[in-house]
Amino acid sequence: MGKITLILGGARSGKSSYALKLAEESKKPVTFIATAQAYDDEMTTRIQKHKTERPAYWETLELPLNITPSVSQIKSDVVILDCVTLWVTNLLMQFVKDDFADEALFMKTTQTETEALLEAIQTSQQEWLIVSNEVGLGLVPPYQMGRVYRDGLGWANQRLAQAADKVILMVAGIPMPVKG
Repeated sequence: MGKITLILGGARSGKSSYALKLAEESKKPVTFIATAQAYDDEMTTRIQKHKTERPAYWETLELPLNITPSVSQIKSDVVILDCVTLWVTNLLMQFVKDDFADEALFMKTTQTETEALLEAIQTSQQEWLIVSNEVGLGLVPPYQMGRVYRDGLGWANQRLAQAADKVILMVAGIPMPVKG
């Protein structure tokens, strides 16, 4: 049965660095699932920076969507999913037209995909380090798409935290155990 550590925090709180540290300290083979997509030069630069921060011998899977079908193919002992925040963004963008999101379809897809991922993890033998932004501490977004996104990511984070063996909240680079 797969083991989950959910690492939450605000932007630039040290979530990814902490996940990398835990994976390296395990001394086990690692697969890194990257969900980011490079739509502009700034994001391309960010992705390149992240790539240089992890060992070259780790397996990397670039999966902006459709993560679950790949889970059974992963052979490493440790899996980093970085990050749920961008994965849920990618899900949302499938349902946006003219800056408005189809909330019902997005929420249904987010719930279905999250549950499928959890089921796949639970049938795996790996240790999963799942990174996500905590959006519940911010302001209410002033536009519909932002509110729909916040609600979907908030739901996904709650469900992942419920299933997780450990939950860590990162604050200014300091890991604060919340669960486990």
